[in-house]
Amino acid sequence: MLDSLLFQITLIVSLGILSQWLAWRFNVPAIVIMSFAGLLVGPFLGLIDPSQSFGAIFNPLISLAVAIILFEGSLSLDFREIKGFRKPIFRISTIGAFVAWIAGSLAAHYVAGLSLQVAFVIGGLFIVTGPTVILPLLRQAKLKERPASILKWEGIVVDPFGALLALFAFNVVLFLDAQTTGVALLEFFAAAIFAVLLGLGIGFSLGVVLERGYVPEYLKSPVVFAFVLLAFALSDTVMHETGLLAVTAMGMIMANMHLTSIRDMRHFKENVSVLLISSVFVMLTASLSLETLKSILDIRMLLFVVAMMFIVRPLSIFIATIKTGVPLNEKILLGWIAPRGIVALTVSGYFATVLVDAGYEDGKVLTALTLALVFATVLAHGFSISWLADKLGLTATKESGVLIIGGSPFAAVLAKELQDLNKPVLIMDRNWQDLRDARHMGIPSLAGDVLSEQTEYSVDLSPYEKMIAATTDDAYNALICSSFVPDLGRENLYQTTMHMNDPQNYRKSLGGKMLFEPSQDIHKLNDLLEQGFVMRRTSITDKYTYNQFMRSKAPDSIPLFVVREEGDISFFVNGKVRNVESGATIVSLVSPAVKEARVQERLEQERRKQATSKD
Repeated sequence: MLDSLLFQITLIVSLGILSQWLAWRFNVPAIVIMSFAGLLVGPFLGLIDPSQSFGAIFNPLISLAVAIILFEGSLSLDFREIKGFRKPIFRISTIGAFVAWIAGSLAAHYVAGLSLQVAFVIGGLFIVTGPTVILPLLRQAKLKERPASILKWEGIVVDPFGALLALFAFNVVLFLDAQTTGVALLEFFAAAIFAVLLGLGIGFSLGVVLERGYVPEYLKSPVVFAFVLLAFALSDTVMHETGLLAVTAMGMIMANMHLTSIRDMRHFKENVSVLLISSVFVMLTASLSLETLKSILDIRMLLFVVAMMFIVRPLSIFIATIKTGVPLNEKILLGWIAPRGIVALTVSGYFATVLVDAGYEDGKVLTALTLALVFATVLAHGFSISWLADKLGLTATKESGVLIIGGSPFAAVLAKELQDLNKPVLIMDRNWQDLRDARHMGIPSLAGDVLSEQTEYSVDLSPYEKMIAATTDDAYNALICSSFVPDLGRENLYQTTMHMNDPQNYRKSLGGKMLFEPSQDIHKLNDLLEQGFVMRRTSITDKYTYNQFMRSKAPDSIPLFVVREEGDISFFVNGKVRNVESGATIVSLVSPAVKEARVQERLEQERRKQATSKD
């Protein structure tokens, strides 16, 4: 085992981020890689054991990390997002959670062999899914809006209630066994109410303070970060496991106050959450023992996991969604996807300890039982969500769509070419009149500001992986690209060339890549269309390579983008594009003379063929 605590911390963070990168690179669930990375350096190789190395601060660190992750998730719970499907979310978070608690508890008793007391405690905990596992899967699967929102809201809202439900069941068990009085139950309810009021109070007060400018911009995210920890610590000090409820309430009220700086705070919290999720998963799995891992293979535990995945979850979803308007294909997906994660692992350790201390010896198996459920659901749901969503027709899109901002004539022609190639495309512009060309061509268009909050919650932008800012306002183009870097990534953001006198220095600070030729801004591109320039497709083959195309193209032709054989789109940036191989198609803007010459060439070829056939 490595003795340096500094090196262990560095190794944990590095493994977590490396796991995230590998997941992105090979399109596999990040949670799976993080879990195996922790097992590799922990129980398998024995390089680190974070629970021993960190000692008394191990559990508090994990708890604080979970609080921050849960707050970041709840900060995205704006009620405007679920305007059309609040009923199924409410029913799943209440009726569905109750059914899952009862059915899961019975499965723990009759299948896993736990006593009724322990079974009802752990059954309450197992209703959770949580943002640590749901949000990465949603990013991977690219689901349609409704099932994605239902899974997200359920995971974030039910997460603190799972811990509270387990705590409630534990207090009831102690009361029925005459180990406590009814006062303990009253204290539980009082602590839960206090947690909600504390979270709402801190969240609302902090929102008012931020909105009135009492905190400078550079301190807003750190101040929010500090108050999240404060809310969690105060509530958890009053009663263990109520802190999660406090930070969830805090995040939800701030999300619905519609603060002007909420987007910046959300991006900051997202970055922190990715780091924390990666590190916490590695820490938890690295702290497991080989004995615990071996106990997972017990047949009763495996049968319990099967019952939870194939009976309890589908049953709770189908009962909760009766007469809610949720179609059968969405019920099937929701009934299958329910991975457990960090909250289940951390909270089960606490209840294993308190149950054993209260005299319930079978509480010792809770950690192994939880681990079996976490591993099974993470693996099964992580690898199947994309496949199942595709089979059920719940994937937003298979193609890489393009969102074009700016309704110029050139934007309409470009969008039409993409549409003819079966690529999802949408044109947005703040001026409805500027979208007339798009409407005449039958291209999906929308009048509105892509940077407005209304657009964020009323328009589904998930089908569009690439964005082109092509308005006549260079500053607005730059602002769009800068704003969407956290959502789309800098490699998927483009803008038309600046039409300033000296754009070179200014260009370095822009978020988007400069499209097409450096000398062709949006004004010149529109002028070329007026001169009769048209779109032309050129196939790249083994005999006619990309290099030959670039050498033989007309001087005034402008290559725009490449459609590769597998369907991916790559736009020309500053006149260049990488790795154009055989089977690709290049789309260019060419002059009428080139088009006419091409027509004459084809006519000449037809004449030669006819002459040859007569001979």
